[in-house]
Amino acid sequence: MEKFPLKGSREAAAEGNSYITAYQTVMKKSNGHTNGATGDSDGTFHDHPLAQHSKLTTSLTATAGTDEEDMIDITPRSSPGDVIGGGVGGGGGSSSGYHRETGTESDTEREFGHSGGHSQRTMHQHHHHQHVPTHSAFGDPMDGALSFYGSSDVQDDIPGIGQYEDFHTIDWQRDIARDRMRHRYIVKKRQDSLWDLIKGSIDAGSGWLCVLLVGIAAGCVAGMVDIGASWMSDLKHGICPPAFWFNREQCCYPAKQSVFEEGNCSTWKTWPEIFGLDRNGTGPYIVAYIWYVLWALLFASLSASLVRMFAPYACGSGIPEIKTILSGFIIRGYLGKWTLLIKSVGLMLSVSAGLTLGKEGPMVHIASCIGNIFSHVFPKYGRNEAKKREILSAAAAAGVSVAFGAPIGGVLFSLEEVSYYFPLKTLWRSFFCALIAAFVLRSLTPFGNEHSVLFFVEYNKPWIFFELIPFVFLGIMGGVIGTFFIKANLWWCRYRKFSKLGQYPVMEVLFVTLVTGIICYPNPFTRMNMNELIFLLVSKCSPGDVTNPLCEYKRMNITMGNSIIEVTEPGPGVYSSIWLLMLTFILKLALTIFTFGMKVPAGLFIPSLLLGAIMGRIVGIGVEQFAYSYPNIWFFTGECADSNLITPGLYAVVGAAAVLGGVTRMTVSLVVIMFELTGGVRYIVPLMAAAMASKWVGDALGRQGIYDAHIALNGYPFLDSKEEFAHTTLAADVMQPKRNETLNVITQDSMTVDDVENLLKETEHNGYPVVVSRENQYLVGFVLRRDLNLAIGEYLTVPQTRFFAINQRFSLPGNAKRLIEGISSSSIVLFTSTQPTQNLGPQPLKLKKILDMAPITVTDQTPMETVVDMFRKLGLRQTLVTHNGRLLGVITKKDVLRHVKQMDNEDPNTVLFN
Repeated sequence: MEKFPLKGSREAAAEGNSYITAYQTVMKKSNGHTNGATGDSDGTFHDHPLAQHSKLTTSLTATAGTDEEDMIDITPRSSPGDVIGGGVGGGGGSSSGYHRETGTESDTEREFGHSGGHSQRTMHQHHHHQHVPTHSAFGDPMDGALSFYGSSDVQDDIPGIGQYEDFHTIDWQRDIARDRMRHRYIVKKRQDSLWDLIKGSIDAGSGWLCVLLVGIAAGCVAGMVDIGASWMSDLKHGICPPAFWFNREQCCYPAKQSVFEEGNCSTWKTWPEIFGLDRNGTGPYIVAYIWYVLWALLFASLSASLVRMFAPYACGSGIPEIKTILSGFIIRGYLGKWTLLIKSVGLMLSVSAGLTLGKEGPMVHIASCIGNIFSHVFPKYGRNEAKKREILSAAAAAGVSVAFGAPIGGVLFSLEEVSYYFPLKTLWRSFFCALIAAFVLRSLTPFGNEHSVLFFVEYNKPWIFFELIPFVFLGIMGGVIGTFFIKANLWWCRYRKFSKLGQYPVMEVLFVTLVTGIICYPNPFTRMNMNELIFLLVSKCSPGDVTNPLCEYKRMNITMGNSIIEVTEPGPGVYSSIWLLMLTFILKLALTIFTFGMKVPAGLFIPSLLLGAIMGRIVGIGVEQFAYSYPNIWFFTGECADSNLITPGLYAVVGAAAVLGGVTRMTVSLVVIMFELTGGVRYIVPLMAAAMASKWVGDALGRQGIYDAHIALNGYPFLDSKEEFAHTTLAADVMQPKRNETLNVITQDSMTVDDVENLLKETEHNGYPVVVSRENQYLVGFVLRRDLNLAIGEYLTVPQTRFFAINQRFSLPGNAKRLIEGISSSSIVLFTSTQPTQNLGPQPLKLKKILDMAPITVTDQTPMETVVDMFRKLGLRQTLVTHNGRLLGVITKKDVLRHVKQMDNEDPNTVLFN
């Protein structure tokens, strides 16, 4: 459904018009795109209901167009030989003279004013001559339109008005077609000179170069976060006097002592020892307790304060928002440089505070910020929102890759869970990006072992067929626990959102930290780092292992037939550990419900894995004892020849996968992440069985995973491509306005400038259908509110100080009335090429150039199933509804989302997002 008839030849571009100098009257497509009337006037755009209508304009292309024969020309001529100032530099780029901070480059510029060259508020004149192809949805070349021109070269990137407003949806079709046009132009230019050939080659490889840089940066940031978090976590317990920057493991490394066995490490000093007390005893215990809580409060208050003051978007895991952004929504500043910085630092602090949260989910957000920042180095991606999302998909894969040391799992996670548009090219780039990120992280070795994975398991015993029963049971339990967690967490988040509690985010964080610290210190399992506890739970008990309390078994030999089998009977340490683990499970589940959603960076992967690992280890110990108590049951026959028949650690791995699957509803990526995480390739089938059972049970108890639930809670306009629309409504049932209401339209040749201005003041729509006449409402096209504002608006929406003089003769005006002599409030606005036969009044204002003559339309009898599919797969902003060619109404994305909610018996007003 190509909505852009292409006129890409040099001849078409040269047809009877002037070429561009530092300013122009002839609006052209720079590399297939102008930020003005042409590029943005594709009808599927800017009518998004969530738009902030107070921002009347987003582009300054005041295209008060006139036809070729009576064009009012205000520019000098230059020769057709002038070539484009930046074939590569112009990328998918904007040739509007101005980009405001809501522009495409401004994800990184918005938050605390612009930096560097972007902070300038004044305009510079540019002397890049351009020859460009025309590319328009408007039937004829863009002759005679007025456009405020600035160079599209990278070096001269001017802050100003961009393509999309904040909280608007992007137009996938238009952006992809724009990139296709840009690509055709570059391929055509390659034959002109060696320099153009080199620029074309650089452009072709820019995607790979961009993901390479993203991968390297993601690996480095993840390494720093891991190292910082482990050092600050150990700081709660003590310090390493010989080298205070060492964590406990590095401090005790020469002695090769384990983490659990801290008593024997002479170089590591606990806080009681620093104050001259013994390591053990009541007094030292109280001192250590107090220091633990104080450090936790300090870290948590720092994290919450940084988020509140500098980057409010840095809280939470970020995955629901990343999903929404990748589906084509704009949230300015969410992927900016301040968010990246505060999220990274805040994540180290909140993990170190001992809160029940993980750093894996936020790593996806951090990597996406890096992807967004690097995409601006390459205008091909930075200035084209649809192309930028290819880089963001690859960055999300790198985020999971560095979080777990699981590159393939990261690619599958990006494909299955977060990405909306995932062509094959993006799959390869995601693979490459995840590989580079994992390689860089491996060279930094923050996991402190010879493996690049988090919880490496040493056992490789085969599992027996009977064990599938407990594995599936773990899957079912995972689904139940996951659904309970989602419902409880949503209830609490909703309460926080609509009560006074939401007004005191830092106090909430401090209170939860205080409670967490006080409750968690007495229990050795809750006191230790969650990663260490998971490693303990998935580990295998080796004979003589005294450091792990879960491995206190009595060993004895029994004779079975001709063979002697070693049987292990749990000692008192195992039983006390099981009780402590049950307590840990309840505490961690409750604390995670209250922690996830607070205003600190917080992930959900590690707490979910921990809950599952505790459940799995307890079930594993039970199955192990069952096997040793009844070794002669038929399904154990012949299997018990091996002394280590049942491995409780394997059950912990399967349980961890089951709960994580129940919470997030992942399947394929979950299994791959789990076997990459543990190195247990032999256990893929148990993991698959548990993941599938968990998803089935979870879906039966509640439709949404935690991320989709939070998207719905926040009201983001996310049209899930995985869900089916199963209702039998028609387009006529959903369109606005309803049958008895009037539709706001513009006629092609009978409304005055005053009429159009009044329409703009009285209504808040972001676009208007153009029809033949009020009595004869045959559809002519679609025009954007923004372009009308620019062409005939009374006032500028940007300060006059930002304008530069196009010539010494006059300053840059804001509207057609001031620019074109003879235009007044009573001038007729024309959207046709022909003049009205009797025009005795003032000169008409010809605006055919800003009219999209190829809007997407459906008939009133089109099933909504088809309409919803069009919105999902084509990425539409709105579609017009006709009957026998006559215009009936409009369906916007908001209408579709509300209708879907209504059909599912939910509140349709929750879709409004401000």
